[in-house]
Parts: sequence; structure tokens; C-alpha cells
Amino acid sequence: MIIVIDYDAGNTANVLRALKKIGVQAELSSDPTKILAARGLILPGVGAYPAAMAELTKRGLVPVIKEAVAKGAPLLGICLGMQVLTEVGLEHQETKGLGFIPGVCREIKATKNMPVPHMGWNNLTVKHESPLTDGLEGQSVYFVHSYFTDVPKEYIDVTANYGIDVPAMIHKDNVYGAQFHPEKSGDVGLGILKKFIALCEK
Repeated sequence: MIIVIDYDAGNTANVLRALKKIGVQAELSSDPTKILAARGLILPGVGAYPAAMAELTKRGLVPVIKEAVAKGAPLLGICLGMQVLTEVGLEHQETKGLGFIPGVCREIKATKNMPVPHMGWNNLTVKHESPLTDGLEGQSVYFVHSYFTDVPKEYIDVTANYGIDVPAMIHKDNVYGAQFHPEKSGDVGLGILKKFIALCEK
């Protein structure tokens, strides 16, 4: 079973709909037993880093997610779910993240030509190959965000240019992140979800 982690961070319905479209049985849950038994985990999210971490902490899910990942379950963070994979977030206040991937979540600096939030379709550039990046070079996906993950280059698999090279996909070991929304990115996004599910089934 694939578990979409429920922590009231939004966008879960679209993620579940996309998984159903590719024929995947998935469940929205915050039950530690189900999370620990899952073949793979998806951490979606729309909103603010401090609120997300506060809700994960309130529900007792931080140690549960860490235990599941330590046992080898693949984890995919989407949008805010990717941002909280880092060690620290600087949105509104300094907030400790899940710490799976070294780095800091920082604000994108707006310019005249690059307003924030970064919203819309952007082309991808593959920097490092991973199980999720096959066929992504030059493809376009849908972003909505105001913060980016400032992580070491070795963890950045894919970027999108928005005045800076925004990390679009990051990963370390069995933890993966997509800053864009695969569930809103048409066939390209569904393809990424299919690759993640294949990873979970290995």
C-alpha cells in the first residue's frame, strides 16, 4: 500500500486522484501503523513550512516518518513536502525540518521580471540521473512556490530556471522531492509518479 501522509497540508485530493489515474491503490492516513507498513510514502503539501512542521509534530508523525525511511520505505515530498525534507526552513521564522537532506529552505527573491510566487509551467534541466528523472530533460511541469531548497549540488537532480536555478527535484538515498506538482503536470507528472511507484515495488 502507498500511503499519502495526512497532516492537513492540502492538495491530497489531487495527489490521490493522480495515483488512481495510474492504477495505484493509495490511502490518505496519519496512522503510524499504516505509515510504518507502507511500501512507499508521499508527503504532499501546500502552505507554510512552520505550520507544516508544527502539524507533523502535533500528530507525532516526525519520528514515524523517520523510522519508515530508516527501514527503507521510499518517500516522495511534493512542493511544501519537498521543502520540509531539509534541515531548516526560513519562512516567517527559523524552523527545524525533517532533516533528510542537508540544506536550508530560503525565500526566492522577487525581481521585476521574476515575481514571487514562482507560478506556472517551467522547463526542466536534468543535472543528475535518478530513478525518477528518465525522460525529463526539457519537459515542462507546473510550479507554485515562493521558497526554494538551498541544498548541496550533489543532491540536486533537476533544476528549473527562474532567475536562479531552482532545485526542481532533489534526492538522497530513498528520499525524493519534487518542488513542482506532478499531480498537476499532465502526462509528464504522471510519469514521475509511475516511476516512484515502480521504485516502491522493487
